[in-house]
Amino acid sequence: MTDQGDPLARIAAALERLAPPLLDAADWLNDPAYVWDGAARAVARIAAPPLALLKGIDAQKDAVTANVARLAAGHAAHDMLLWGARGMGKSALLRASVIAAQQADPSAIALVQIAPEALASLTGLFAQLGTSSMRRFLVFIDDLGFEDADSTGPRALRSWLEGGVEARPANVRLAVTSNRRAILPRHLSEQDDPINPRDAIDDRLALADRFGLSVGFHACSQDDYLAIVAGYASEHGLDWAEEHALEWAKRRGARSGRVAWQFVTELAGRAGKAL
Repeated sequence: MTDQGDPLARIAAALERLAPPLLDAADWLNDPAYVWDGAARAVARIAAPPLALLKGIDAQKDAVTANVARLAAGHAAHDMLLWGARGMGKSALLRASVIAAQQADPSAIALVQIAPEALASLTGLFAQLGTSSMRRFLVFIDDLGFEDADSTGPRALRSWLEGGVEARPANVRLAVTSNRRAILPRHLSEQDDPINPRDAIDDRLALADRFGLSVGFHACSQDDYLAIVAGYASEHGLDWAEEHALEWAKRRGARSGRVAWQFVTELAGRAGKAL
C-alpha cells in the first residue's frame, strides 16, 4: 500500500492519476482503412463509388490516382491538397483511388482518416505508422479549414508536411480536402495593406504551397451534371428524365456530383430499391 503520510508518495500517486494511459499500437497491416481520433479504429471496407462513376473530373482523377498508385508501389509521391467546389467528389476520389491501388496488392497501402479536431495527436499517429515499414499510408484529413484565431494548427501542419523535426514518416503521405485553396480564410482587406499587400496573402498561401500536388475542383456544367446522373442511374438500373434531374438541381441551387447522387437516391427510393 502507498504510504499516505509520505509527501513524495502522494505526489507520485497524483501524477499517475493525471498521466493518460499509454495507448496500444494498432495492427496497421490487416485492414484497408482506419479512423484515428487519438487512437486507431480499423475499418473493414472503404465506402466509395467506382472510379468510372466519378464524371466531370477526369484530369483530377488521373492526377490523384497516379499519385496514390506511386505511393502504394513505394515510389516517390506527393502530399495532396484537393480544393474547390463542394460536392464535386474530392473525398470520394481519394477513397476510390486507394481502393484501386489495393486491387493489385491489398497490403501495399491503407487509408487513415482523421478528424480535424484530432490534429493535435497526429504526431502520435505518425510515430505508429513509421514503424510499419512494410506498408504505405495515405493520411486523409477531410474538409479542413482554419479560422483566423487558430495560429497553432497551420504552423503544425506546415511542419508535418515539410521541414519539421516531427515531419511525417517516409511511408506516409498527407491528403487534405478543403473548400478553400489557401485552407485559411481570405479577406479583401489583405489587398489593402499599405506596406506590402503581398505579405499577408503569401503567408496564407504558404501552407497550400507545402503540398506537392494541388488539385482544383470546380462547379460542374449542366452536361457534366447530367452525365453524372446518367452514370449513377445506369449503374443501379434506374429510369430518369433530364428535366427532373435539372429541376432537382435547381431546387438545391447547385449542380454537383453530390446533388446528382441525392437525385439518384430519390429515384431509387421511389422505385423501392436499395443502393
